[in-house]
Amino acid sequence: MKKTLILLIILLTSNLVEAQFIKEKSINAQVGYGLSAPSNSVDDVVDGGFFAQGELVLKVKSWIEFRPYAGFIFTSSNGEDLNGNPTDEKGETKAFLLGGKVRVRAPIPWVAPYVEIGIGTSIGKFETLTAFDNIDKSGIIYHVPFSFGLELGKNNNVDLGFAYYIQPSVEQYAGAFAVGITFPLNNI
Repeated sequence: MKKTLILLIILLTSNLVEAQFIKEKSINAQVGYGLSAPSNSVDDVVDGGFFAQGELVLKVKSWIEFRPYAGFIFTSSNGEDLNGNPTDEKGETKAFLLGGKVRVRAPIPWVAPYVEIGIGTSIGKFETLTAFDNIDKSGIIYHVPFSFGLELGKNNNVDLGFAYYIQPSVEQYAGAFAVGITFPLNNI
């Protein structure tokens, strides 16, 4: 799994993507409010933090893009559930994110909805504590990124969306409410 993921990332980010099917290239920088939560929580716990990510945007058509990405997310528990009641449950993530996604979007100026999915790896420390799970793991795990949102502006260069990283091996998901800006690369 790790070798396949590394090979995919190298292929997407190398000069092999200079093929004729890539119409445009750009860089997308995102920052936002990070969150993580255990998958099996009794108390509805969501832990907050910080999220940042950069993506190389490889536009194939006006409605489909390949997006290799690198980013990080840091979340920590405040010891409360969503209602402000004290709880011992938590789902903390402190990780570097790396992978690739495919974005499908409606090619509409000013407001273009999108959805994306892919595969990636999280490298860091993960702690999940619920009535069902007691996981304290450091290292490399896989995740499945899933995002949806809107591209705003005349050239759709502002991104407003929700990004989720499902991490089944540690029984939690991480995510963010993020804002991004896309910068075109001119014939690089």
